[in-house]
Amino acid sequence: MSKKVLIYDLTEPIQGTKTATYDFNVGTGNLTIEPLASGAELLASGSLEYLENQAIPTRTMEIGDGRAALALKADGGLKPGFRLPWAACMGETGWQIQLNPVVQSEITARSGGGNVKIDLSGMAITRVLADCGGGNMDLILPAEAANLDARAKSGGGNVSVELGKGMSGNSFVSATSGAGNVTISLPAGIAGLIHISTGMGKVIVDPQFSRLDKNTFRSENYESAANKIEITAKSGAGNVSVIIK
Repeated sequence: MSKKVLIYDLTEPIQGTKTATYDFNVGTGNLTIEPLASGAELLASGSLEYLENQAIPTRTMEIGDGRAALALKADGGLKPGFRLPWAACMGETGWQIQLNPVVQSEITARSGGGNVKIDLSGMAITRVLADCGGGNMDLILPAEAANLDARAKSGGGNVSVELGKGMSGNSFVSATSGAGNVTISLPAGIAGLIHISTGMGKVIVDPQFSRLDKNTFRSENYESAANKIEITAKSGAGNVSVIIK
């Protein structure tokens, strides 16, 4: 017998916040994160599903001196487990969260088995850590990000990371999967150092990057470039690709 799905409505006023850290743990459900509309007078809003036999999601909020820390955690869900990369991985519940794009943010997002989709287009982000136990992971990074640290991981699903144009400083991006395909899409002309590997699949790297050894590729101007990115991409069994959009 299926259980009734209930909704927790999230509304957080901005209260002068300039920087924020977010920690979202959806249990084993699906998670979507995207920006609020420009000009919104909110720090965050959202619709958080939970089952009738569960407690409402736990909310912890600290705010002061222009800084905010928001943590949301689900109470249980489906049992986490290994999912083959070609199998759909859908949790019983889903969270839809919107964040203020102007606030300088660090995001940690976790799911034990659902799919995770994070669209940070137009947002001010310095760090994002995203982890799902068995679902698919899709991460879109903002344009003109500076000194960005972004890490996306799935235990068994496919992982896709798309970088924005105009990144500056020294940035680091990691995308890994236990069994699924991993794809990182880069803007043209970016200076990069790539560490790439797979246990059973194919390795595909855009010819813009020269091979240094079996698992390392680099753009010719990497050492002298003022703005550069270091990439780690690997899968236990799937194909791994680093391509120019």
